[in-house]
Amino acid sequence: MIDSDGGPTITTEIVPDLLRGALDAERGEVGLRPHRLPARARARADQQLRLAQSQPSGVRLVFRTAATWIEVDARRTTLAFHGVPPRPDGRYDLVVDGDFVAQQTSSGGIALVTDLATGVTETRVGPVGTVRFAGLAAGDKLVEVWLPHQEATELAVVRTDAPVAAEPPGARRVWLHHGSSISQGSNAASPTTTWVALAAARGGVDLVNLGFSGSAMLDSSVARTMRDQPADVVSVKIGINLVNGNVMRMRAFTPAVHGFLDTVRDGHPTTPLLVITPVLCPIHEDTPGPGAADFGDGTMRFRATGDPADVAAGRLTLRTIREELTRIVTERAADDPHLHLLDGLTLYGEADAAEHPLPDRLHPDAATHRLMGERFGDHAFGPGGPFAVA
Repeated sequence: MIDSDGGPTITTEIVPDLLRGALDAERGEVGLRPHRLPARARARADQQLRLAQSQPSGVRLVFRTAATWIEVDARRTTLAFHGVPPRPDGRYDLVVDGDFVAQQTSSGGIALVTDLATGVTETRVGPVGTVRFAGLAAGDKLVEVWLPHQEATELAVVRTDAPVAAEPPGARRVWLHHGSSISQGSNAASPTTTWVALAAARGGVDLVNLGFSGSAMLDSSVARTMRDQPADVVSVKIGINLVNGNVMRMRAFTPAVHGFLDTVRDGHPTTPLLVITPVLCPIHEDTPGPGAADFGDGTMRFRATGDPADVAAGRLTLRTIREELTRIVTERAADDPHLHLLDGLTLYGEADAAEHPLPDRLHPDAATHRLMGERFGDHAFGPGGPFAVA
């Protein structure tokens, strides 16, 4: 086949060997669906976690090629709500030999539109979309196409004007991270500018991002997934979803943290393991959950609905979680020299909130993702950091 530019067109089916950052993949109607949890963990997950893990934050196509243009056919699934402005179209970021080169937006696909008043969801089916990157330099190069971090994506084919070859993993250390929607990338500008992607680039590591929107709940299935996943460095960011989900009290929280860390340690007994306490979220610092959506001014924001007086009875706030995590990690570190603690307020704290307030009162904006990524990268991967190369 000849491309419109006059050169050959090579069509390559997308197979698991071309994916990085996904822990599983299954065949769908039009192509390959990447998953960030294996099938066994998905079977034990609730609807929210299954949805979040299907959104390929940190997942990218990785291959070597001499192509001067690249096209990717994919069908996305987006979520929207009647009366609420839709999220911007998902972005595909192109990285060549480690450098960001270009960006394109996705289109078409399946839209799930929910009426918040009735709970009824309408499914709107559109065509498979195509993203195209042209004008690339000739010659062999390592190409990474980062997938949209908040759109479930089914990948069909890659078209190029030169052959594509899978790049075997193993050239860089692997960083395995688990967290909430902030780690997945809510309000980040693009897949390479979530705070974890920025930190991974700063540290020169391969990212496996288990940041799940609304789903950092100390699930045992996630802990077992982390236990079984090869990694050189591991981190866990704990707190916000436990508060805004109002899922447990302090009596359950403490053993749940121990159990989660014990399970991870079963597979990574001496791997550097960093526990990160919550970043600042003023609505939940001293007020328990549950959190709730607030459309009071026509914009979706969040509010805390709990009673601060219930903290004495064990209801969780971000402040009490930080205190307890600090105690837990400090005590465990006495027998675990590879266990480390990072105060989330050093990534985003009170002084930062004045300059970078949370737009929806819960998630950082794009500039704050960059700030957090730079700070974490310098702390964790910099000289003397817990993830620094020995």
